[in-house]
Amino acid sequence: MTPPSELDTSTEPSLADAENENDNTKEEFLDELPGEVEMSLFDHLEELRERIFYSLIAVVLCISGCFFFVKPIVQLLEKPARGVKFVQLAPGEFFFVSLKVAGYSGLLVASPFILYQIIMFVLPGLTRRERRLLGPVVIGSSFLFFGGLVFAYVALIPAALNFLISYGADVVEQLFSIDRYFEFVLLLLFCTGLVFQIPIIQIIIGFLGIISSKQMLSAWRYVLMGSAILGAVLTPSTDPLTQTLLAGAVLGLYLFGTGLVVLLGK
Repeated sequence: MTPPSELDTSTEPSLADAENENDNTKEEFLDELPGEVEMSLFDHLEELRERIFYSLIAVVLCISGCFFFVKPIVQLLEKPARGVKFVQLAPGEFFFVSLKVAGYSGLLVASPFILYQIIMFVLPGLTRRERRLLGPVVIGSSFLFFGGLVFAYVALIPAALNFLISYGADVVEQLFSIDRYFEFVLLLLFCTGLVFQIPIIQIIIGFLGIISSKQMLSAWRYVLMGSAILGAVLTPSTDPLTQTLLAGAVLGLYLFGTGLVVLLGK
Protein backbone atom coordinates (compact mmCIF):
# COMPACT_ATOMS: atom_id res chain seq x y z
CA MET A 1 0.00 0.00 0.00
CA THR A 2 1.37 3.44 -0.94
CA PRO A 3 2.22 5.70 2.02
CA PRO A 4 0.17 8.92 2.35
CA SER A 5 3.30 11.04 2.04
CA GLU A 6 3.95 9.71 -1.44
CA LEU A 7 0.35 10.38 -2.47
CA ASP A 8 0.60 13.99 -1.26
CA THR A 9 3.87 14.52 -3.09
CA SER A 10 2.44 13.22 -6.33
CA THR A 11 -0.60 15.49 -6.17
CA GLU A 12 1.32 18.68 -5.36
CA PRO A 13 2.73 19.27 -8.88
CA SER A 14 -0.66 18.72 -10.47
CA LEU A 15 -2.31 21.26 -8.16
CA ALA A 16 0.46 23.79 -8.80
CA ASP A 17 0.18 23.24 -12.54
CA ALA A 18 -3.56 23.73 -12.35
CA GLU A 19 -3.14 27.00 -10.44
CA ASN A 20 -0.55 28.25 -12.94
CA GLU A 21 -2.82 27.31 -15.81
CA ASN A 22 -5.70 29.18 -14.19
CA ASP A 23 -3.51 32.23 -13.66
CA ASN A 24 -2.36 32.15 -17.27
CA THR A 25 -5.94 31.78 -18.46
CA LYS A 26 -7.00 34.72 -16.30
CA GLU A 27 -4.15 36.88 -17.62
CA GLU A 28 -5.04 36.00 -21.21
CA PHE A 29 -8.68 36.80 -20.49
CA LEU A 30 -7.77 40.23 -19.06
CA ASP A 31 -5.53 41.00 -22.04
CA GLU A 32 -8.26 40.22 -24.59
CA LEU A 33 -10.13 42.86 -26.57
CA PRO A 34 -13.84 42.16 -25.90
CA GLY A 35 -16.09 42.66 -28.90
CA GLU A 36 -13.18 43.37 -31.21
CA VAL A 37 -14.35 44.48 -34.66
CA GLU A 38 -12.07 44.86 -37.65
CA MET A 39 -12.19 48.43 -39.00
CA SER A 40 -10.21 50.05 -41.76
CA LEU A 41 -8.29 53.28 -41.33
CA PHE A 42 -11.00 55.10 -43.28
CA ASP A 43 -13.67 53.76 -40.87
CA HIS A 44 -11.65 54.98 -37.87
CA LEU A 45 -11.23 58.42 -39.41
CA GLU A 46 -14.92 58.58 -40.24
CA GLU A 47 -15.87 57.68 -36.67
CA LEU A 48 -13.40 60.26 -35.33
CA ARG A 49 -14.91 62.91 -37.61
CA GLU A 50 -18.42 62.14 -36.39
CA ARG A 51 -17.46 62.27 -32.72
CA ILE A 52 -15.60 65.57 -33.19
CA PHE A 53 -18.63 66.94 -35.03
CA TYR A 54 -21.01 65.89 -32.22
CA SER A 55 -18.65 67.38 -29.64
CA LEU A 56 -18.49 70.69 -31.49
CA ILE A 57 -22.29 70.83 -31.69
CA ALA A 58 -22.48 70.21 -27.92
CA VAL A 59 -19.92 72.95 -27.25
CA VAL A 60 -21.77 75.47 -29.43
CA LEU A 61 -25.11 74.68 -27.76
CA CYS A 62 -23.62 74.92 -24.27
CA ILE A 63 -21.85 78.20 -25.05
CA SER A 64 -25.09 79.62 -26.45
CA GLY A 65 -26.98 78.53 -23.35
CA CYS A 66 -24.34 79.99 -21.02
CA PHE A 67 -24.42 83.29 -22.90
CA PHE A 68 -28.05 83.79 -21.85
CA PHE A 69 -27.01 83.36 -18.20
CA VAL A 70 -23.65 85.11 -18.49
CA LYS A 71 -24.49 87.99 -16.12
CA PRO A 72 -25.09 85.72 -13.08
CA ILE A 73 -21.88 83.85 -13.96
CA VAL A 74 -19.97 87.14 -14.18
CA GLN A 75 -21.39 88.25 -10.83
CA LEU A 76 -20.33 84.93 -9.27
CA LEU A 77 -16.77 85.33 -10.54
CA GLU A 78 -16.64 88.94 -9.31
CA LYS A 79 -17.38 87.98 -5.69
CA PRO A 80 -13.74 87.24 -4.69
CA ALA A 81 -12.87 90.88 -5.56
CA ARG A 82 -14.81 92.43 -2.69
CA GLY A 83 -14.81 96.20 -2.52
CA VAL A 84 -13.39 96.61 -6.01
CA LYS A 85 -15.14 98.52 -8.79
CA PHE A 86 -14.92 97.17 -12.34
CA VAL A 87 -14.67 99.57 -15.25
CA GLN A 88 -15.05 99.20 -19.00
CA LEU A 89 -12.05 100.86 -20.63
CA ALA A 90 -13.19 100.47 -24.23
CA PRO A 91 -16.54 100.32 -26.05
CA GLY A 92 -17.87 96.78 -26.10
CA GLU A 93 -15.28 95.46 -23.63
CA PHE A 94 -17.90 93.84 -21.42
CA PHE A 95 -19.53 92.23 -24.45
CA PHE A 96 -16.29 90.49 -25.39
CA VAL A 97 -15.75 89.52 -21.76
CA SER A 98 -19.23 87.98 -21.81
CA LEU A 99 -18.30 85.95 -24.87
CA LYS A 100 -15.11 84.79 -23.18
CA VAL A 101 -16.88 83.81 -19.97
CA ALA A 102 -19.66 82.05 -21.90
CA GLY A 103 -17.01 80.20 -23.93
CA TYR A 104 -15.18 78.88 -20.88
CA SER A 105 -18.43 78.06 -19.08
CA GLY A 106 -19.90 76.32 -22.12
CA LEU A 107 -16.77 74.25 -22.59
CA LEU A 108 -16.96 73.24 -18.94
CA VAL A 109 -20.64 72.27 -19.21
CA ALA A 110 -20.01 70.31 -22.42
CA SER A 111 -16.96 68.50 -21.03
CA PRO A 112 -18.91 65.41 -19.81
CA PHE A 113 -20.30 64.86 -23.32
CA ILE A 114 -16.88 65.43 -24.90
CA LEU A 115 -15.36 62.96 -22.45
CA TYR A 116 -18.07 60.43 -23.34
CA GLN A 117 -17.24 60.77 -27.05
CA ILE A 118 -13.54 60.25 -26.34
CA ILE A 119 -14.25 57.15 -24.26
CA MET A 120 -16.52 55.63 -26.90
CA PHE A 121 -13.84 56.20 -29.54
CA VAL A 122 -10.98 54.56 -27.63
CA LEU A 123 -13.05 51.88 -25.86
CA PRO A 124 -12.86 49.23 -28.65
CA GLY A 125 -9.05 49.33 -28.47
CA LEU A 126 -8.88 48.71 -24.71
CA THR A 127 -8.38 45.31 -23.10
CA ARG A 128 -10.45 44.11 -20.17
CA ARG A 129 -7.59 45.00 -17.84
CA GLU A 130 -7.44 48.55 -19.16
CA ARG A 131 -11.22 48.92 -19.01
CA ARG A 132 -11.09 48.18 -15.30
CA LEU A 133 -9.04 51.33 -14.84
CA LEU A 134 -11.19 53.46 -17.14
CA GLY A 135 -14.09 54.07 -14.76
CA PRO A 136 -12.03 55.11 -11.71
CA VAL A 137 -9.78 57.30 -13.89
CA VAL A 138 -12.71 59.14 -15.49
CA ILE A 139 -14.53 59.66 -12.18
CA GLY A 140 -11.34 60.64 -10.36
CA SER A 141 -10.26 63.02 -13.11
CA SER A 142 -13.64 64.79 -13.12
CA PHE A 143 -13.67 65.03 -9.33
CA LEU A 144 -10.13 66.40 -9.20
CA PHE A 145 -10.74 68.93 -11.98
CA PHE A 146 -13.79 70.39 -10.26
CA GLY A 147 -11.91 70.23 -6.97
CA GLY A 148 -9.19 72.33 -8.58
CA LEU A 149 -11.77 74.89 -9.70
CA VAL A 150 -13.17 75.11 -6.17
CA PHE A 151 -9.68 75.38 -4.66
CA ALA A 152 -8.79 78.22 -7.02
CA TYR A 153 -12.07 80.04 -6.41
CA VAL A 154 -12.02 79.67 -2.61
CA ALA A 155 -8.29 79.94 -1.84
CA LEU A 156 -6.04 81.07 -4.70
CA ILE A 157 -8.06 83.91 -6.21
CA PRO A 158 -8.98 85.57 -2.88
CA ALA A 159 -5.38 85.23 -1.65
CA ALA A 160 -3.96 86.82 -4.78
CA LEU A 161 -6.53 89.63 -4.81
CA ASN A 162 -6.13 90.39 -1.10
CA PHE A 163 -2.38 90.74 -1.54
CA LEU A 164 -2.61 92.90 -4.66
CA ILE A 165 -5.38 95.11 -3.27
CA SER A 166 -3.86 95.62 0.18
CA TYR A 167 -0.41 96.35 -1.28
CA GLY A 168 -1.52 99.57 -2.96
CA ALA A 169 -4.67 100.37 -0.97
CA ASP A 170 -3.23 103.55 0.57
CA VAL A 171 -1.79 104.80 -2.72
CA VAL A 172 -4.23 104.04 -5.55
CA GLU A 173 -7.97 103.62 -5.86
CA GLN A 174 -8.93 100.07 -6.74
CA LEU A 175 -10.53 100.16 -10.19
CA PHE A 176 -10.10 96.94 -12.20
CA SER A 177 -10.44 96.54 -15.92
CA ILE A 178 -13.20 93.97 -16.43
CA ASP A 179 -11.26 92.32 -19.26
CA ARG A 180 -7.96 92.04 -17.37
CA TYR A 181 -9.72 90.75 -14.26
CA PHE A 182 -11.43 87.91 -16.08
CA GLU A 183 -8.26 86.98 -17.93
CA PHE A 184 -6.66 86.59 -14.51
CA VAL A 185 -9.55 84.64 -12.97
CA LEU A 186 -10.28 82.29 -15.87
CA LEU A 187 -6.60 81.49 -16.43
CA LEU A 188 -6.05 80.70 -12.76
CA LEU A 189 -9.20 78.56 -12.57
CA PHE A 190 -8.39 76.34 -15.53
CA CYS A 191 -4.67 76.09 -14.81
CA THR A 192 -5.49 74.90 -11.29
CA GLY A 193 -8.03 72.41 -12.63
CA LEU A 194 -5.39 70.97 -14.97
CA VAL A 195 -2.76 70.84 -12.21
CA PHE A 196 -5.15 68.74 -10.13
CA GLN A 197 -4.86 65.98 -12.77
CA ILE A 198 -1.39 65.05 -11.47
CA PRO A 199 -2.59 62.00 -9.44
CA ILE A 200 -4.46 60.65 -12.48
CA ILE A 201 -1.32 60.88 -14.62
CA GLN A 202 0.64 59.09 -11.89
CA ILE A 203 -1.93 56.29 -11.71
CA ILE A 204 -1.87 55.76 -15.47
CA ILE A 205 1.92 55.63 -15.79
CA GLY A 206 2.15 53.47 -12.67
CA PHE A 207 -0.50 51.05 -13.98
CA LEU A 208 1.33 50.80 -17.31
CA GLY A 209 4.57 50.06 -15.48
CA ILE A 210 6.42 53.09 -16.85
CA ILE A 211 7.40 54.40 -13.41
CA SER A 212 7.08 52.60 -10.06
CA SER A 213 5.98 54.12 -6.77
CA LYS A 214 9.54 53.80 -5.41
CA GLN A 215 10.85 55.87 -8.30
CA MET A 216 8.16 58.47 -7.65
CA LEU A 217 9.15 58.71 -4.00
CA SER A 218 12.85 58.91 -4.80
CA ALA A 219 12.23 61.91 -7.08
CA TRP A 220 10.78 64.10 -4.30
CA ARG A 221 13.60 66.69 -4.61
CA TYR A 222 12.84 67.26 -8.29
CA VAL A 223 9.11 67.38 -7.54
CA LEU A 224 9.71 70.02 -4.86
CA MET A 225 11.63 72.16 -7.33
CA GLY A 226 9.09 71.52 -10.10
CA SER A 227 6.16 72.48 -7.85
CA ALA A 228 7.84 75.79 -7.06
CA ILE A 229 8.41 76.44 -10.76
CA LEU A 230 4.82 75.52 -11.64
CA GLY A 231 3.53 77.78 -8.88
CA ALA A 232 5.53 80.68 -10.32
CA VAL A 233 4.66 80.01 -13.98
CA LEU A 234 0.97 79.17 -13.69
CA THR A 235 0.06 81.92 -11.24
CA PRO A 236 -0.96 85.07 -13.16
CA SER A 237 -0.06 87.30 -10.20
CA THR A 238 3.46 87.61 -8.86
CA ASP A 239 2.62 87.51 -5.17
CA PRO A 240 4.46 84.85 -3.12
CA LEU A 241 1.35 83.76 -1.19
CA THR A 242 -0.54 82.54 -4.27
CA GLN A 243 2.56 80.88 -5.68
CA THR A 244 3.18 79.10 -2.37
CA LEU A 245 -0.42 77.88 -2.18
CA LEU A 246 -0.32 76.49 -5.72
CA ALA A 247 3.12 74.95 -5.20
CA GLY A 248 1.92 73.33 -1.97
CA ALA A 249 -1.13 71.96 -3.77
CA VAL A 250 1.09 70.47 -6.51
CA LEU A 251 3.33 68.79 -3.95
CA GLY A 252 0.37 67.47 -1.96
CA LEU A 253 -1.29 66.11 -5.11
CA TYR A 254 1.94 64.37 -6.14
CA LEU A 255 2.26 62.67 -2.75
CA PHE A 256 -1.41 61.70 -2.88
CA GLY A 257 -0.95 60.20 -6.34
CA THR A 258 2.13 58.30 -5.18
CA GLY A 259 0.12 56.85 -2.32
CA LEU A 260 -2.55 55.67 -4.77
CA VAL A 261 0.11 53.98 -6.91
CA VAL A 262 1.41 52.22 -3.78
CA LEU A 263 -2.10 50.98 -3.03
CA LEU A 264 -2.30 49.60 -6.56
CA GLY A 265 0.83 47.57 -5.81
CA LYS A 266 2.86 49.18 -8.58
